[in-house]
Order: sequence, then C-alpha cells, then structure tokens
Amino acid sequence: MRTLWPHWTLLPAAPVVLWSSYCLFVRREARWELVVLMILAPAFAYASRRSKQLFLAWLPMMLVGVLYDAMRFVQSWGVSASSVHVCDLRGLEARLFGAGQGASSSTLQDWLQAHPSRLADAYFAIPYGIYIFAFIGYAIYLGFADRPAAERIGWSFLLLNVAGFFTYHLYPAAPPWYFHKYGCAVDLSAAASAGPNLERVDAMLGFGFFHGLYGRSHDIFGAVPSLHVTYPVLMLLVGWSRHRWPVRVAMIVYAASMIAGAIYLDHHWIVDVLIGLAYVLAIHPLTVALLARRDALAAGARSPVTPRAARAEGTLQGFSRPSM
Repeated sequence: MRTLWPHWTLLPAAPVVLWSSYCLFVRREARWELVVLMILAPAFAYASRRSKQLFLAWLPMMLVGVLYDAMRFVQSWGVSASSVHVCDLRGLEARLFGAGQGASSSTLQDWLQAHPSRLADAYFAIPYGIYIFAFIGYAIYLGFADRPAAERIGWSFLLLNVAGFFTYHLYPAAPPWYFHKYGCAVDLSAAASAGPNLERVDAMLGFGFFHGLYGRSHDIFGAVPSLHVTYPVLMLLVGWSRHRWPVRVAMIVYAASMIAGAIYLDHHWIVDVLIGLAYVLAIHPLTVALLARRDALAAGARSPVTPRAARAEGTLQGFSRPSM
C-alpha cells in the first residue's frame, strides 16, 4: 500500500470506506451498493499499479455517490416555502416558449400532459431508466480503453453534480409534474414522484421500477438545472473524438431522446434543460483545462531542468571547455 501511495496511504479510499461504514454499521442501513463500494474502493486503490490507475479514473464517480447520499442530511438547507420557485418559473417558461397571453398562457408541458401517448411513455422511459447505468458503464469502459478520457468524464461528472447540488439549494425549483399536481402552493412535505408518465410505465411493467428510482429523491425541488440531460451530452463531448460515426450517431440519438424525454415526461421545463446544457458546455472544457494544467505541472516536477536551462548549461560548458 505504501509503495503505491507513499504519502497519506489510507486517504484515497477513506471517503468511500468511511461513509459506507457509517451508513452500514452506525445507521444500520442494509444497502447492497454500500457493501460493494466498501469492498471495491480499497481493492482497486491498493491491489496493483494498474488497479490504482483505474481507481483514480473512477474515484470522481465514487465521490458523487457519497455526495448524493449525504445530500439527504442537508436537503432542507435553503429550501423554504418562500424560496421555492414554482409559478414564477412556470411563468418564465410560458413567456419564452408558451402560447397565449396572461392567465390563459400555456406551456408545451401543459399540452403534452393533455395528449398522453403510451408509445411515447414507453420510448422516453428508456433513456430515463438507463441513464445512470449507461453513464457508469461508459465510464468503466473508458477506464480500460482510454484513461485520460475516463478522467475527463469522471471529473466533469463530479463538478457537474457539485454545481447542480449547490444550485438546487440556492435556487430551489419545482418540476412541471409538481405544478400540474399541486399548483402554485409549496408543500415541503410533498413526496418525491416519478411523474404521471413514468407511473403509467410502471403500471405497464407491473412493478414500481420508476417509483423506486425516482421516489426516493432527496431533491424534489431540484429541477434547475436538469442534470439528466447533462450526462448523455457529457458522454457525447468526451466520446466524440474517439468513436466513428455509427457510435457518434447513437450518442446523438441518446442525448436528443433524453432532452426530449425530460420535457415530455414532465420532469423539466425547457428553461431547466437549457440551463443544464449551459452547465455541461461550460464545465467540460473547464475540466479539460484543469487536467491539462495538472499534467503540465506534474511533467515539470519530473523534469527539474527545463530544455532552455539545459541548452544554457551546455553553452556555458562550451565556453569553459579548454581549446585544443
């Protein structure tokens, strides 16, 4: 372990192991994913140099899992009946993308909820059902196939979620399904929901898959920004240069389906989606620049004598060499 991590040997896996141990043994939460994380994090961190590289590539995603789980303890921070945005956000949506004037204005989501389609429910349930599995699977693939790309997608993912979580509490906002169910009233005790469309899909499936996936959300008033749309777009940004057109087209279709699904399934206003896209388009290049800066500093630390200094040293040696 000390050979792989000469300094702060126990620190790399500590956040994941300590949090999982706290939830499992102190809070008595019987959750299989915590057991898996508690085993895999130190296994990859300390098994070999290759596993250490994989651990570093996947560490940001593990930290996102810890961060998301810990958000339940601060879910009321900044969220009050007076701070939650419901009808003002819906009014902005109606002014920018709606139809009609004044009190009679309507949004695209209003029309979609009045004209449901079982086929559209089933289609858009696919990206909404696989989004986290698709992202983790692609990041794992990159860990083996392209470690720099794995680092870019992992740290972008972490920064996106940190930015999103902060925004949720600085600007708590209700999703469209909340407005269509409760109106403008803010009910802080309202239960998380998958929304009416995905509830219909659960009925078609015969079990509560989406209820279980979205019904335990810690951020009911976390509609701004839409992080759902950021994940497939981030995959597209990172994977564009390393894949050929068939894969690129599949990624474009997946991202477009997620964006359309966020609106159709009544989970986000168009405004939420545009803000989410702005976040990912800003954070990904920032992450690339930060990682490039890190690599440049590391290369400089490994090369104490710069090329210019080496040339200068050679010149001085030339002047001091005795003449024949």
